[in-house]
Amino acid sequence: MSSRLVFLFTCGLLSGETRTMTLAQVLHAVGEQNPDLVLARLDEKKAAEGIKAAHDPFRPKLFAGSGLAYSSGFPLSIEGSAPSILESRAIASVFNRPLRLMIDKAKQDEKTVRIGTEMKRDELAYRTAALYLEAGRLAAAARSVRSQTENLEQVEKSVQARVAEGRELPIETRRAALRVAQSRQRALQLDLARVEAETQLALIAGLSAGDRIQPAESEAAVRPAVDSEEAAVAAAINGSIEIRRLESMLTAAAIESRSHAAAALPRVDLVAQYGLFARFNNYDKFFNRFQRHNGQFGVSFQVPLFPSTAAKAQRAAADVETTRLRSQINMERARIAVRTRKAWSEVKAFESNAEVARLDLDVAREQTGLLLALQQEGRVTQKQLEESRYIENEKWMALFDARYAADRARLDLLRETGTLLATLRN
Repeated sequence: MSSRLVFLFTCGLLSGETRTMTLAQVLHAVGEQNPDLVLARLDEKKAAEGIKAAHDPFRPKLFAGSGLAYSSGFPLSIEGSAPSILESRAIASVFNRPLRLMIDKAKQDEKTVRIGTEMKRDELAYRTAALYLEAGRLAAAARSVRSQTENLEQVEKSVQARVAEGRELPIETRRAALRVAQSRQRALQLDLARVEAETQLALIAGLSAGDRIQPAESEAAVRPAVDSEEAAVAAAINGSIEIRRLESMLTAAAIESRSHAAAALPRVDLVAQYGLFARFNNYDKFFNRFQRHNGQFGVSFQVPLFPSTAAKAQRAAADVETTRLRSQINMERARIAVRTRKAWSEVKAFESNAEVARLDLDVAREQTGLLLALQQEGRVTQKQLEESRYIENEKWMALFDARYAADRARLDLLRETGTLLATLRN
């Protein structure tokens, strides 16, 4: 038994709040408060700001300043402008195909980030549901073991009485005591594991470290919405968030390639400029006419005469990325089909195991009932009846495990088909 489990069990008992919640309530809390989802939403905001930044070259920008200086002789330029008391400039792109395409890429990048958030939400939903099922199974098993412990304690007293009367060998007393000790140990281990699962469930829901979430007792088993293996595979491929994310990345890479290819197109900018001149810069001495207020408004044309080596290399890199993403999408479709078929097979296998465990328990219960009737007639010993009850309790534990395994298999299938969150919230 690890010290970590003991520590978690002690913390769970001595501090924090234990809340009883349904799975839908826990999923709602995860969607609102989980730290990983909070960070993912911040990434969405960051991507949205990237779209605004991409629009910036097409929005007019106004600059104002001064090129104030005293001129001796001919008025020379200061940073490309004539000396002036006050100067201002305005510029905005009118036609710039590469930058316009980068706006489209920024929008596609934001879509990719949003899909990533959706993937994170589904992954957290799967982890939450798995922890919820685990905590519920451990709680039910712990209750069964505690009941078994009480029965074994009664059996131990009965054995002690029979040994004292000389009807049983002394070793039966030690055997009964061993079973009681083993049952108590199992109950403690189940409680430790339950506290850990409930604590992890509270953490994933964004609660404090000392809190725990206890599953509601009346929880129905999860059920996949598909009714055939082929329907499951089709739903998995069509609803795959990972494929959507890769397709969004592919679209962004294709847009980037077009942007670099558009570097050979002309560019048009709208420009305006104003300058307030002074006579101490000798304008009236070197020009026919002095004017204090000066301005110009027009359009700047730039036509690339030779292709840019950098643009060609960047386009080639973007084309390589699109090829890689197409290959990755095809491989992901194949992997999804394989995983879904495996998940479907496991659901059927584990459901069959659960049914066998249920029938096995039914047989054990009927056997106990039969021995109880025979014991009242004096045809069966008390030891035989106690052994039958012990076996029945073990069958209960096997049924808990089989049902849990079947529910986990259904969760895996729901995750593969992309219907996990919608199904669990209903």
